[in-house]
Amino acid sequence: MAVRINCSIQNTLCLLNPPLFSLRYRASRLKLKPQLHRRALFCTCATTDGPPQSTEPYVVTTPLYYVNAPPHMGSAYTTIAADAIARFQRLLGKKVIFITGTDEHGEKIATAAMALGSSPPDHCNLISQSYKTLWKDLDISYDKFIRTTDSKHEAIVKEFYSRVLANGDIYRADYDGLYCVNCEEYKDEKELIDDNCCPVHLKPCVSRKEDNYFFALSKYQKALEETLNKNPNFVQPSFRLNEVQSWIKSGLRDFSISRASVDWGIPVPDDKTQTIYVWFDALLGYISALSDSQEQADLQKTVSSGWPASLHLIGKDILRFHAVYWPAMLMSAGLSLPKMVFGHGFLTKDGMKMGKSLGNTLEPNDLVNKFGTDAVRYFFLREVEFGNDGDYSEERFINIVNAHLANTIGNLLNRTLGLLKKNCQSILVVDSTTAAEGNAFKDDVEKLVDKARIHYENLSLSSACEAVLEIGNVGNSYMDQRAPWSLFKQGGTAAEAAAKDLVIILETVRIIAIALFPVTPSLSWRIYAQLGYSRDQFDATTWSDTKWGGLKGGQVMAQPKPVFARIENQTEVEDKGVAIGKTVKSKGKKLKQAQEVAGA
Repeated sequence: MAVRINCSIQNTLCLLNPPLFSLRYRASRLKLKPQLHRRALFCTCATTDGPPQSTEPYVVTTPLYYVNAPPHMGSAYTTIAADAIARFQRLLGKKVIFITGTDEHGEKIATAAMALGSSPPDHCNLISQSYKTLWKDLDISYDKFIRTTDSKHEAIVKEFYSRVLANGDIYRADYDGLYCVNCEEYKDEKELIDDNCCPVHLKPCVSRKEDNYFFALSKYQKALEETLNKNPNFVQPSFRLNEVQSWIKSGLRDFSISRASVDWGIPVPDDKTQTIYVWFDALLGYISALSDSQEQADLQKTVSSGWPASLHLIGKDILRFHAVYWPAMLMSAGLSLPKMVFGHGFLTKDGMKMGKSLGNTLEPNDLVNKFGTDAVRYFFLREVEFGNDGDYSEERFINIVNAHLANTIGNLLNRTLGLLKKNCQSILVVDSTTAAEGNAFKDDVEKLVDKARIHYENLSLSSACEAVLEIGNVGNSYMDQRAPWSLFKQGGTAAEAAAKDLVIILETVRIIAIALFPVTPSLSWRIYAQLGYSRDQFDATTWSDTKWGGLKGGQVMAQPKPVFARIENQTEVEDKGVAIGKTVKSKGKKLKQAQEVAGA
């Protein structure tokens, strides 16, 4: 495969000095002359065989996570999904801006800090760092990490507030109602369940009366209705759109955008007795993240750096804020709306939503330490149909990961490389294009690659994983049908055909590595390394490299070793322990008997 080097326009020359393959190849088993392939380095200053670069950035965001407690698996799931989407868009050649971060103001934060004997700033620093650490462990390739305590964010919030105020959409009034501290929102009584409990957090709402500033949300009811009618893709999946339309149809009420009783927040301009409501603060993080930290924050200049967002990825519990409040706020400020808000489902445990407020979280750090990053990423993206709720079970986790990653993909690569080493000295005898001439198998793989791409583009991540796995399944079926190990024993033309079969299967695994890269980036790199590629070559790949024909005759494969270790569940470990114990006991008994015989 040719390596593309991204050169600047000023570069007029690429220095080429590719290493030659030094091969001593004796075809003792095969009467074949390997086609030695020199990997050429091509400068792509003028042209490239990759996809064209888009001038408009693809901006994908996660929620800004609340720092009242360390991250849980629900937060990790959203971020893993966003990362897979960002990686796929980069493979297409797009300029991607992947935004994540932490929401650090509000009553819950101050309360959490006090409970731990800490100050709000120290508490926020600690929890925000825990998110960054976890994102590193999960291979999250974010471009911007915004904290709502950043000075540039505060400047953007205040300028945005002033715009909305100047538009006549902020006024002061008293508010008396039931307030959910965890949602940071006043609730209508009709929304609540028994004992005035919040339906999301299952905790009682408290009665409050405050003198606050309000945003005239009701003014934008008709505009929001028209927006959703003209652009039904604005809220996805479609059943989430129905929820949003129902909320709007029932009548929009103006909402409070400040708090008089909360000190930990951004002060309202020209009124130090009030702080800006957490959502009127946090939602602006999607814009302030685009600001260059080296410059003084300016709303208009920041907006020109990438807004509007291509995709807001959120949990369904904060859909109202992103699909109703946020668009109306942007309309008031004269700014463009995001292109899509996607509300995914909850991860459940024992049939209940996992969350910090409910105290039934699944710790992502524990999962990563126990099973590894690739396993965690793959399971949740493959097993949870994106948009719906999904449930975690350790037994199902282990079974799925072992079957798909260790067996279908990992074992296919390992046994093929083993046969290549034994019969061809780990050298590919022909180009993969030549090996597949007249073979319908190549067409089957290409159709599945196209299928995976369409699913990625439609945010159907689970279906994309299924399509890639199916490539592995057809690869295994081809291997079993062709039985190259038997053909090698026959020698002659049968052995030559077997050598070509190995090239075909390894090309299939190479394509799998690229197609699965958005989901399992580390595993994909390990596969590419086994196929003899360097890290630079791997990092230069794009989606166009899923086209058949990457492997060339004469390429030398790495020594075969497992790219994904099979996970043993506790039952298997215990069974092995019992078996070993029985074996040791049996050997000890026989040894004692032998000693008795010898002494007789």
